[in-house]
Order: sequence, then structure tokens, then C-alpha cells
Amino acid sequence: MRHLVIQTEELEPECAAWLAERCELVRSSPDDPKFDSLLTRADGLVVRSYTVVDAAFLDRAPKLRVVGRAGVGLDSIDLPACAERGVRVVHTPGANTQAVVELVFAMVLDVLRPRVYLPRPVMGMDAWRSARRKLIAPRQLGDLTLGILGFGRIGSRVAEVGRAFGMRVIYFDIDEQAGQGCDAERVSRDELFEQSDVLSVHVDGRPDNRHLLGTAEFGRLKPDVIFVNASRGFVVDPFACADFMIGHPKAQALLDVHEPEPFDATYPLVEIKNVHLTPHIGGSTAPANLAMSWVVRDVWRVLDGQEPEFEARA
Repeated sequence: MRHLVIQTEELEPECAAWLAERCELVRSSPDDPKFDSLLTRADGLVVRSYTVVDAAFLDRAPKLRVVGRAGVGLDSIDLPACAERGVRVVHTPGANTQAVVELVFAMVLDVLRPRVYLPRPVMGMDAWRSARRKLIAPRQLGDLTLGILGFGRIGSRVAEVGRAFGMRVIYFDIDEQAGQGCDAERVSRDELFEQSDVLSVHVDGRPDNRHLLGTAEFGRLKPDVIFVNASRGFVVDPFACADFMIGHPKAQALLDVHEPEPFDATYPLVEIKNVHLTPHIGGSTAPANLAMSWVVRDVWRVLDGQEPEFEARA
């Protein structure tokens, strides 16, 4: 009898087809009327960002043996509850690192280097000179200090790229071993906030990180800081961020992650001129999506009695 695996969110077609060759793969989501009946029979589950696997969910899945997270963060999966029930959790660490790093610098360059594309001929030297004068950037990356809060896979890669641009790179991580031997300077948390011209946040999803950046932290930032969050939405107090940005019009906030997602008109960061919001696209490149979708290989390994390559532990 073939194993039943439920796919609740998007996978790249070739990865879904690969798994479907080996087991019964059914696409369904928790709001599907048929989902609960499928869940009672499911041996495996493949999710992405928005399916919450907690104790109550697991109580409805008595046969479940493996959860595959097509991605990196495990915020939506209760690892201790899975371990208690003997459900193994696999994921794809590193699959979207390059994509997130590229987005961070794309956003920073968007606000540092104003530019336009010329759709038609420019008539006359005066118009040409005027266009060039309007696009003079007040700062350049190589003159700035890049601060990184959280120095794991993505944070350390951001540091490498920052150094390649000629930036001074400083960082803080609660793990005192993080960053040893790297070409970046470890500083205290307060020094990080006070010295950064560009502050990029790359912390994990542990509950202690909720509103890690609040009024006190924003109060230590430079008045023209470029603040980037591509980690988790809940690590930033949105009201504190909004107050800071409104009070410091030369600062910029570049936010790819939010709480909640999607947000509505009540989100305090909407319609602030120096706040720029993107719809959680850090990992949205074709290569990253493919790499994340290949979590199906580890899902199958567990169901086939093999050891997975990337297992998450409580």
C-alpha cells in the first residue's frame, strides 16, 4: 500500500511529480472540507510558510510520520510536539540564503542609488545635465558601516557581500561562537544599533525574539539609518518602527516580512513615505524555490525507512 502524503502549499512541479511517483500525493489545505479525513490517514505532510503544525494539528494526524518544510524557518512547526509523537521534521537549510542576501542588497541599493531608465531621447545637453544632477546619490555603500543582527547562514553571507562592497561590517549574535574567524567585527548589541548606517536583521524564530526591536532599540539608531528586516515579521514592533520612521524622515525601513501576512489597512507601517514593504519575497527566485521544494527527497527517505539528510531537532 502506497504512503499518503498531503501537500498543503506550493511545490515546484518536478519535485511534486518526483514524490508522486513514489507515494500517493494529494494537494489539500486545512480550509479544504476534505482535509481532516485525509489527515487521519496521512503518513507524510509537506508544508511551506503558512501551515501551522502544532499539538492540536498533530492530534488529528494519528498516522503521521514526517513533516517536510519546504524552506528554512520552522516557526510554524511545534518541534517538541512532533518529537513527543515520533513525527520527524525535515527542512532545507541554506536553500534560500543567496536569494535573501540578493534581495537585501537590491533593496538597499534601491534607496541609496536613485536611478531612472530613459524611455526616449534626451533633447539637448541642458536636459541631460539636469537628469544627471537629480540622480546624484548622497552616499555610497563603500563608505558605510553595515550592522548585522544575527550571524547565522544568511547574516554571515550578508557580511561577505558587504565586505566585497568595501563596507565596514559589524555584527552581534547571542551565540558568542558565531562569526569566529570571519572578516567582520563583533560588537555589543548597543554598539551595533548606534554605529550601523545600514542595519540588517537575520535572527531566528525563537519566541524570545518577539519584538526584539522596540522603542528602546529604534531610539539608538542613527537618524538616517537604512533598516532592513528579511528575517521574521514578529521581531519588529511595528508601532515603534512606524514612530521612528515618521520622526526621522531621512531614515529608511525596508521590510520584507510582516506580522500578520497578509496585512491590511490597520498595519501601522502602511503609507509611510520612508517605509518600503515587499510581500515576503526573500526566497522568491526560481533556483531557491526549486531547492526548497526538494525537501520531498527527505520526506521520502523517512517514509522509506532511510535517514534524512536535513532533520530538524527540538
